[in-house]
Amino acid sequence: MDELFSIGVDLGGTNLRIASYADGTDFLDTILVPTRLAEGRERVVRDMCEAINALAIKDYGNRRLAGIGIGTPGPLELPEGILRNPPNLPGWDGFDLRQAVESTLGRSVEIESDANIAALAEFKFGAGRAHKVKSLCMLTLGTGVGNGLILSKHIWHGSTGMGGEGGHIVVQDVGGAPCGCGGYGCLEQYASAPAIVRMAGELMGPAAPSTSQEIAHLAMAGNQQCLQVFERVGHALAIALTGLINTLNLPLYLIGGGVCEAWDLFAPVMFRELPVRSYVYRLTAPEVLQPAHLERHKTYILGAQLGPSAGLLGACLLPLHQKSGSSQIAEDTLVHQ
Repeated sequence: MDELFSIGVDLGGTNLRIASYADGTDFLDTILVPTRLAEGRERVVRDMCEAINALAIKDYGNRRLAGIGIGTPGPLELPEGILRNPPNLPGWDGFDLRQAVESTLGRSVEIESDANIAALAEFKFGAGRAHKVKSLCMLTLGTGVGNGLILSKHIWHGSTGMGGEGGHIVVQDVGGAPCGCGGYGCLEQYASAPAIVRMAGELMGPAAPSTSQEIAHLAMAGNQQCLQVFERVGHALAIALTGLINTLNLPLYLIGGGVCEAWDLFAPVMFRELPVRSYVYRLTAPEVLQPAHLERHKTYILGAQLGPSAGLLGACLLPLHQKSGSSQIAEDTLVHQ
């Protein structure tokens, strides 16, 4: 019997990452090309499809192509695959990504929000698998703030595909920073990498570093203004997590993305404020915040395990996940809801 492989695409605002993958292996091949947003969305689709075709014709022995998965910044209307005012893809509002890709490739594709597929990857091969949960919520702190939901082993889309937009929970309702979504005071404006740079600029003026990594390094060295920036990150996350925890009551909430590397800078404030803000967290807070094994009926907030490869891996998993109709993890190993 032939084995299967899939092709996944991680559509980012800076780079397009494309990979071929066989379940249970590392990536078979990867391609990295710049996302040429300035040349128009059709140029981006052509670049994407050329890379997909290059991987599709490669010789992988007896493996045959199971399908193609694409992760894209949202909001994303599903099942149509139409982008709706994506804050980090200006000019793509109303773009029918599914139709554009399928008409170019001549075959169907699976499309999903980038945060949901990162959550899928963490569920199958990261923290979700390590801690044997059926459900989790994931926040990805990067260029924006994505939010993926896995409920009872399946991606939660909501009624139109726009479920899981926790990055646009309002965390500052008075004088909040304007957001690309059209609102004000969203989590994305206080916990993403560009938000960290903006907040540092507000405190430090022209002397502020130009990257969130530099700001984190200064904070670790004791710079008080940079420490204050990450306190604001922790404060904003506590507010957003309060809403998510009180609403969902899941066993596991993950924080991933590049900003997560500054965990030790923002997590103390986050954990200090959560019991005060969330009565559900207060009633279910674990004694050990980062245990080897999760206790039942407790609420855990942990760093994601898969790092920057989660989105691309999730895109590769998407067509395999859809074909199987499940997560491929045995029922008897999943102990939490």
